[in-house]
Amino acid sequence: MTGAIAGGAIMSGSMPGRGDTTEPAITATPTATQPAEEPSPQAEPTQVKTYPNPPEMTIDASKQYFAVIETEKGDIRLELFAAEAPQTVNNFVFLARDGFYDGLTFYRVLEDFVAQAGDPTCTTNPEVTCTGTGGPGYYLPKEESGLSHDAGVIAMAAPQAGEELSGSQFYITYASQSALDGRDTVFGRVDEGMDVAQSLTPRNPGDLNAPPGDEILSVTIEGAEETPTPTE
Repeated sequence: MTGAIAGGAIMSGSMPGRGDTTEPAITATPTATQPAEEPSPQAEPTQVKTYPNPPEMTIDASKQYFAVIETEKGDIRLELFAAEAPQTVNNFVFLARDGFYDGLTFYRVLEDFVAQAGDPTCTTNPEVTCTGTGGPGYYLPKEESGLSHDAGVIAMAAPQAGEELSGSQFYITYASQSALDGRDTVFGRVDEGMDVAQSLTPRNPGDLNAPPGDEILSVTIEGAEETPTPTE
């Protein structure tokens, strides 16, 4: 997973042309039967949400939470292990509810390995370069959840071997990955929709001809923390 989760921004501008003349430009005058064409709308730049710090703890680690990742291929329902990895689950729940994952893609999908997403530079917009290193503006401390990288678990990726996790990048394992035990934090497992996860478009981000990644349409959190509204 090393390098899975540095990039830069390119600023562009225009320079005035040479040989400018004082001769006025000729402009067509619109008539009543031929209205002037409206200028083509310019593509809006992709907005990447960033945050100064990890979110404050808002979940109840004693309760059960689920997340539904809606994709173009179908839904993947996750059981989140709040008791074992409370900070990681709290962070995932916060980002999901804030719409951070909406529109991002599974940019790394490798057979018998993982399907990875959560980089805000990896979207369906072909004009934005997917770096594989993007995040929400902060890192998370690694949590020792004590859970193994069995097939079908979800884990938060570490940008490199160390004590920090990506603030947003996660992956779903296709097969057991014991080599990652103790490196990344497992914080849930696929409860339903593993067939959907396995149908995601294979994609090696190192391949310049890789097909577009499948889009995350939304991530919805379901949990026992939802309490009925009091009635009068």
